[in-house]
Amino acid sequence: MSAPTTPSSSSSRPTVTEREARQVAEAAREQDWRKPSFAKELFLGRFRLDLIHPHPVPADEDGRRGEEFLAKLRDFCETKIDGAVIERDARIPDEVITGLKELGAFGMKIDTKYGGLGLTQVYYNKALALVGSANPAIGALLSAHQSIGVPQPLKMFGTQEQKDTFLPRCARTDISAFLLTEPDVGSDPARLATAAVPDGDDYVLDGVKLWTTNGVVADLLVVMARVPKSEGHKGGITAFVVEAASEGVTVENRNAFMGLRGLENGVTRFHRVRVPAANRIGPEGAGLKIALTTLNTGRLSLPAMCVGAGKWCLKIAREWSAVREQWGKPVALHEAVGSKIAFIAATTFALEAVLDLSSQMADEDRNDIRIEAALAKLYGSEMACLMADHLVQIRGGRGFETAASLEARGERAVPAEQILRDLRINRIFEGSTEIMHLLIAREAVDAHLSVAGDLIDPDKTLSDKARAGAQAGVFYAKWLPKLVAGPGQLPRSYAEFHPSGHPDLSGHLRYVERTARKLARSTFYAMSRWQGRMETKQGFLGRVVDIGAELFAMSAACVRAEHLRTKGDHGREAYQLADAFCRQARLRVEELFGRLWTNTDDVDRKVVKGVLGGAYEWLEHGVVDPSGNGPWIADATPGPSQRENVHRPIR
Repeated sequence: MSAPTTPSSSSSRPTVTEREARQVAEAAREQDWRKPSFAKELFLGRFRLDLIHPHPVPADEDGRRGEEFLAKLRDFCETKIDGAVIERDARIPDEVITGLKELGAFGMKIDTKYGGLGLTQVYYNKALALVGSANPAIGALLSAHQSIGVPQPLKMFGTQEQKDTFLPRCARTDISAFLLTEPDVGSDPARLATAAVPDGDDYVLDGVKLWTTNGVVADLLVVMARVPKSEGHKGGITAFVVEAASEGVTVENRNAFMGLRGLENGVTRFHRVRVPAANRIGPEGAGLKIALTTLNTGRLSLPAMCVGAGKWCLKIAREWSAVREQWGKPVALHEAVGSKIAFIAATTFALEAVLDLSSQMADEDRNDIRIEAALAKLYGSEMACLMADHLVQIRGGRGFETAASLEARGERAVPAEQILRDLRINRIFEGSTEIMHLLIAREAVDAHLSVAGDLIDPDKTLSDKARAGAQAGVFYAKWLPKLVAGPGQLPRSYAEFHPSGHPDLSGHLRYVERTARKLARSTFYAMSRWQGRMETKQGFLGRVVDIGAELFAMSAACVRAEHLRTKGDHGREAYQLADAFCRQARLRVEELFGRLWTNTDDVDRKVVKGVLGGAYEWLEHGVVDPSGNGPWIADATPGPSQRENVHRPIR
């Protein structure tokens, strides 16, 4: 059977309004809250310490299996991985990837009945932190394969036949990739142009996908494509498992980046690619929901590698600052440098606390962690970049010098500048910081929109608004009085966090409780003030989210410190680190609160309009532009490929 001609309506990029784009994103949200959420409650001004304390712990058997694998992985990293070679050649050697397959690293999250290792989220993240410290590109390879690639969506939404067919391959032999982004579509999936046209028992795919991490070497692809609505077909954005070796699939380019030089990331074109209907994941139209749900826990892989980076930054900062002397004493003892080291140490402790807590909650499945995972990704990616930047500053000129150059002139090859470049992408990967702010803010105000959303919806009738007003009145009459006072105002609250001989963490938890109520009051006031314009106040919403992230990290750090104390595992030192982190975080929180209402958002908006309108073009004079020629966005018109296929499966 020949492939049908793709309708012109699906070969051109959909034209959508801002409102339509928001409706697509809203429809893809997981809208129900069937389980409690610590972070959701925090944004509502309710400090539910009982949801995270005592700190959850993995089952003994899970811990035993996880530690056994970590020991094998550490030996492999130390003996088989040469990060300098990967950085030099901009490629992970095939034998390293083959060795990781044989070790089972590609099946860490896949159930043992499909040939995987069946590790918990906690140990999966520990493994990513470990292997990512050897080389971040390897961490990205393994993460993209099983956090967002074929295994995770099949685990959550696949049929039994799909699991039986694909999971054993993913566990040992095949590499998978996730394909959503297009040359002109990033965080706005309503404009997705790749088409999947039904034809008998198949779908026919046409389109171009950009930034396909693992796509250059992948054997299996998860592809998001738009099915046109027709008789018998609901249509909409839909997820498919596609064989990378299928006729019509062309990897047209292997992309190169400022960091992660070993990343196998490319551009993939689909031209009349036939995909069996049996390879569709979930129903038509469910693709975006599948993608977002997959990312709820998949996002935890990025902060895992950020934690690993923080640990390495701390190690190098400690070793270097102890031997480098200036003005008669080690540079670490100079306050200007010491404050940076203290920041790295305290922040690494807090990031690991956030990661382990979120991961263990994901394993237990008692709580809804969609906000916690998003906060971990947002906070981890931002703070890791700061830690790496501090390390470069601590190292001075040597921090700016490459490891290869240091080695060539006889010094220790410390890749400080590389870690800074490698970490930078995490603020963009799997939801940029700006998008994460909006995503988390939407979830944080969900309770308000659920009861009062119709009041600010211009499309709702007066009767709808009247009903919403009555419903909102009942909700706020119960909720607002609870924001006035709480345990944070009682001097003996959380007393178990002030054991004898340790720093007092109870005061920090009282601060979190009081500040959560203050944050909720601020959010309510903003909604009352701006109503329907609230969604345009992205600066305000971003600061609200950042305050919540700091409060979550403070809570996790205190709970982790107490957990380590009760285990007799560096408890005193953990309390010291948690105390230092909370003191640092409180300063950031107070600054953010000040900027909620005193900021330059309005004047910035005017300047932006002036820039776009050309009012300040004179300011650009006096330089030359070294950019090359070519369009800002590459042409992604469907059709046969005119490029050489650079796909290289590893066998």
